[in-house]
Amino acid sequence: GSVFIGGAVVQFLRDNLKFFKESKISEKYASSVKKEDDVVFIPAFAGLGAPYWDMNARGAILGLTRDTTAEQITRAALKSIALQSYELVEAMENDTGSKLKVLKVDGGATGNSWLMQYQSDILGKRVVRPSNVDTTVLGAAFLAGLERGFFPSVVDLKKKLKTSKEFSPQMKQPQREKEIQIWKDSVHRIRTNQ
Repeated sequence: GSVFIGGAVVQFLRDNLKFFKESKISEKYASSVKKEDDVVFIPAFAGLGAPYWDMNARGAILGLTRDTTAEQITRAALKSIALQSYELVEAMENDTGSKLKVLKVDGGATGNSWLMQYQSDILGKRVVRPSNVDTTVLGAAFLAGLERGFFPSVVDLKKKLKTSKEFSPQMKQPQREKEIQIWKDSVHRIRTNQ
């Protein structure tokens, strides 16, 4: 499956809404929100990918009040990354009948520890961040090295992969279920092909 807008939602907040000048501030914003709210950010800027495949859906921010802050919207945007990933994992588990034990992540958004903790919480699974978050590039280099004989085996390569940090779920199951249901209900509201 595919998520069309993941980490790019932070760029949208930075470049289009001017919430902050540097993407790393999104972690500070999300961490600063102390009370729960029902703000939901659905970044369907180019439709919805898996598991919905609704190309005509459009993005929305739901649950706004006069008191809603940029910090709350930022937190909701970060949550959307994790919740979309949750739906992909859920679909894969349903399709294969196999349960994921650990999610190994990569990419720029993985530098956001608040997001990685929320990802672990919403999945109810450990999340492992590598020391080198550009694993796509690293994987291509490893394949080239294997082909040229620079690396003797795949087993040899696994030894070169280092973990930077592991996140374990801390959210209680009722809260997790509530947040997932709020997300799914919100996505249902913006879909066009139901």
